[in-house]
Amino acid sequence: MAKPLSFSAFVMNTPSHIVHGLWRDEAGNQINYNDVELWVKLAKQLEEGGFDAIFFADVIGLYGNYGGGWEFHAENGLQIPSNDPMVLMSALAVNTQHLGLAFTAAPLQEPPFNFARRVSTLDHISKGRIAWNMVTSSSENAFHNFGYDDLIPHDERYRWIDEYVDVLYKLWEGSWDEGALVQDRKSGIHADPSKIHKINHIGEHYKVEGPHLVAPSPQRTPVLFQAGASDAGRDFAARNAEATFIVAPDPENARQLINKTRSLALQNGREADDIRFYQGLSFVIGETEAEARQKANELDQKINLDMMIAHMAGGMGIDLGNVDLDTPIENIKTEGIRSTYEWLKQSTPGRTPTVRDIALLRTSASRIVGTPESIADQLEIWSRAGIDGVNVINATIPGSYAEFIDHVLPVLRRRGLAREEQGNLETFRKKLFGSDRINERHPAANYRGAFTLENTVK
Repeated sequence: MAKPLSFSAFVMNTPSHIVHGLWRDEAGNQINYNDVELWVKLAKQLEEGGFDAIFFADVIGLYGNYGGGWEFHAENGLQIPSNDPMVLMSALAVNTQHLGLAFTAAPLQEPPFNFARRVSTLDHISKGRIAWNMVTSSSENAFHNFGYDDLIPHDERYRWIDEYVDVLYKLWEGSWDEGALVQDRKSGIHADPSKIHKINHIGEHYKVEGPHLVAPSPQRTPVLFQAGASDAGRDFAARNAEATFIVAPDPENARQLINKTRSLALQNGREADDIRFYQGLSFVIGETEAEARQKANELDQKINLDMMIAHMAGGMGIDLGNVDLDTPIENIKTEGIRSTYEWLKQSTPGRTPTVRDIALLRTSASRIVGTPESIADQLEIWSRAGIDGVNVINATIPGSYAEFIDHVLPVLRRRGLAREEQGNLETFRKKLFGSDRINERHPAANYRGAFTLENTVK
């Protein structure tokens, strides 16, 4: 029997996020990314339409050079300008009631004590609807922006984030016991200090005394998302994530990735269902298959291929800006692109893949084109492969989401692939897992009661 999928809107507070160049289109209202009303209206539309969350990607530095410099990114709006999504969360929190509010942030950006304080404050404001996408940041420019001479090596970044989340878990789960907040007007006692604890963390990167300055929020720890696809990233997800974003090229590859990560979770003392998997997909919807294909062709004409290549190659540290689009990939001498070569060959049978194919495949590999009924057929296949939700990628805001809500979600509901209604007011974690608080198998739970005098003496 089909299970209802969870739907998240994948956005970014910037003019051009994933499908590049559409800010120039008349329907591309993301050109108004600085206008808070754009995001408030979108959040309300998503909530009313049945989405579970809005997820904001983020960067804290430029992508790698394209054509010998970074000017291309600014000229074309390739994730610059880019605003801070955590600030925007407050506005969305007070204008919605059900919608989960997820944002991206890396340890590089902020010490854990202040980050924990801001997240807990947002969780209070939203009444328990905050989620954090845990990333390490792979941008050289980002590290330069925060005072580093070089990008820290990949696996070392994951050792860093291991300590970062450890400090956060101590603050969120261990610093305040249940019942510490008394607020008794008659006795004059606001909080019981015997139930509030300093964490006295001393580690390689951080020295944090505590206590946490914010009383426990509805979720304490926000819902924890993760998006890393490397071995180190999957291992981190298996230990820490409650949900992970994936961009598998097809359902079978998704099945393999999901099974591997769930197996790793079991090895770490968790259950396979402790992690939810959201596949990134975009949709082109038509009343007929022919109309959908025509709309897809029209969309392709509007996409800026140079921007697509600059985004992908820049994230890999490769400058393809001076390379002709019809250059065969095999002629590019860099190890960074070897990992995608076999996939490109499989996607271009009978010919040698080119640089242009990188851009075309990036736009089409995660795209489903068809009628609402045929899109539902495809989502059933993805569901059987093991995904729990879809991270819906937009071409335009709000158009991509309005079309999906109006035309696809009703079909999915009839098939049991989408929830019928929002239900009662509840935290984001309760919506996903049936409980406000992180479960006892998660490493964060180890710090509940860990700093009481009795446990400290032991």
